[in-house]
Amino acid sequence: MENRRVKKQTCGTICLKYLLFLFNILFWLAGGAVLAVGVWTLTEKSDYISLLNSSFYSASAYILIAAGVIVIVTGMIGCCATLKEMRSLLIVYLILLLCIFLLEIVAGLLAYIKYQELDEELRQNLKVNMQQKYQQPGEESVTQAVDRLQQEFMCCGSNNYTDWKDSVWIQRADNARLVPDSCCKTPDDLCGIRDHPSNIYNVEGGCIMKLESFTLSQLYILGAVGTGIAFLQLVGMMFTCCLHHSLKEEPY
Repeated sequence: MENRRVKKQTCGTICLKYLLFLFNILFWLAGGAVLAVGVWTLTEKSDYISLLNSSFYSASAYILIAAGVIVIVTGMIGCCATLKEMRSLLIVYLILLLCIFLLEIVAGLLAYIKYQELDEELRQNLKVNMQQKYQQPGEESVTQAVDRLQQEFMCCGSNNYTDWKDSVWIQRADNARLVPDSCCKTPDDLCGIRDHPSNIYNVEGGCIMKLESFTLSQLYILGAVGTGIAFLQLVGMMFTCCLHHSLKEEPY
């Protein structure tokens, strides 16, 4: 007769299992959200990345994608460990949660330290790219990015529309425009020959202020999401420790 080992589970253990399983579902969804943000940054905002000489922004998008994948995989491991009641797998899951939590703290500190430096770099690169690379041979991506930036954010020039006076493209003898056509409130061919405020976007601070505000708002969103995920991880680690102690050693 085959011997079977019957596991008697207390009400507390069962509650812990379901709570940890629910946590893993939420954690998995959070990983999907981080992954989606990374993909969205690369696909929808890739034009803006070409305006910057720094690789930090594109690297950040890839880091978000990698982080999202790691979180999703970790959540799957947590689900398996919870359903199968494997103490060894729970330990692996706990270590992964702790590593991700520590990496989030390091990434947050680096982002805070680097922000001011990157902000100044953004100001310098945007103006140089607008004045030196717009409508130049081999710089089609920069041209498209500038046009899209000025239309989406309803701005003209890096600091204001007068920045275009020093543009290599504007200073050409065969160019009658004073600003690019994308500066116009109603874009049309050769509409840039008039730089009157009634015809073009003339906002205080130019495109750099609009782009900085957009970047800062995205950082706030990422910070809020990161804080939420970190809180979930702390709760998950607590549940994992409790479930690990409540389970008996599994036979090998």
